[in-house]
Amino acid sequence: MEKAPKYLQQEESLAPESEELISSLPRQNGWVASNLYQYQGFWHAARYLQGLISCQKHFQAQDSDIFLVTTPKSGTTWLKAIIFALINRQRHPIAANDHPLLSHNPHDLVPFLEIKLYAHNQIPDLASFPSPRLFSTHIPYVSLPESLKNTSKCKLIYLCRNPKDTFVSLWHFTNKLRLPEMGTNGIEEVFDRFCNGISLYGPFWDHVLEYWKLSVEHPERVLFLKYEDMKEQPQFNLRRVAEFLDCPSVTADEEEQILKLCSFDNLSNLEVNTKGALSSGELNNAFFRRGEVGDWKNHLSAEMVQKLDQITKDKLCGSGLDLL
Repeated sequence: MEKAPKYLQQEESLAPESEELISSLPRQNGWVASNLYQYQGFWHAARYLQGLISCQKHFQAQDSDIFLVTTPKSGTTWLKAIIFALINRQRHPIAANDHPLLSHNPHDLVPFLEIKLYAHNQIPDLASFPSPRLFSTHIPYVSLPESLKNTSKCKLIYLCRNPKDTFVSLWHFTNKLRLPEMGTNGIEEVFDRFCNGISLYGPFWDHVLEYWKLSVEHPERVLFLKYEDMKEQPQFNLRRVAEFLDCPSVTADEEEQILKLCSFDNLSNLEVNTKGALSSGELNNAFFRRGEVGDWKNHLSAEMVQKLDQITKDKLCGSGLDLL
C-alpha cells in the first residue's frame, strides 16, 4: 500500500514531547488531516502546530526580515511571487530567462516558517538565507515568536480576502488534497465549521483582526492589504509594497514586468506548477484554481451568504475594517 503524503501524516510524524502536548489540546475533525487542535485560541493541524511551537522556541528575527502573513487561501501564492520578484530584482533580473519563478513554485522560494522550516521539530540553519530574509507564515499574531513581535524591527505584510471567497477557495483546496478513498467534504458541512471558527488557523475573523489592529497601531511595521484591492489596482498596490519595504526606485516598466511574471495565467501554466509537487506532497497545481474575486456567487446559497455576512459584520464591528 502506497504511503500517504507527508501533509496527511500529521499525528504520525510528531516528536514525543510534541505528541504529549498536542494530545492534551481541544480537538475537532479536520478538513484534510484527521484532526485540528486548538492552541492559543486558534485551530491547527498537528504537524504544523509542532512546527509553530518549535518556531516559538527557537526562531530569532532580524531587523531586516520580511514576513508575508496570510490566512490560508487569501492569495498567498501570488503575494509570495510578487514580493520575491520585487526584492530580488538585482540578483534575479525580472526578464531573465532563468528567473527562479520560472522553475520553482513560490512556496519553495518563500518558505513557511511553521509548515516547512520548523515543521519536523527541527531547528533549521538559516545562515544561507540572503538579506533581507524573506519568510511566510499563517501563524496568528498571538502565537508569533517573541523576537518577531517585540524585539526586532522586521516588517510584516498581511494579505486578507473576503471571507466568502476565502471559504470557497479553502473548500476546493482541501478537497483537492484529500485522497480518493477519503471522499470529498460537502460544502454545507465545512461551511458550518468555518462559521464556528474551526478551520486551518481559524477563526478567520480573529486572525484578520489581530493583524488589522497591529497595522493601525504600527503602520511602519505592518502593511495591511486586501486581495480584492490588489486585483483591482495591482500596480498601485505593488508601489505601496515597494515603498513600505524601502525598495530602491521601481520603474513603471519593472512594475509591469513583475505583474506579468507573477500573473495567474503565467504561473499556473509553467511546467513546475502543472507537474511539480512540494516536498510535503501537495501537487503544485492545487495552489492554482481561479484566483477570481466573487467566485463565491457560484457556490454559496442565499442563506449561507446572509449568515457569513452577518458574522463578518458582528466580528468586525467598530474595528474600521470592511471585508464585505
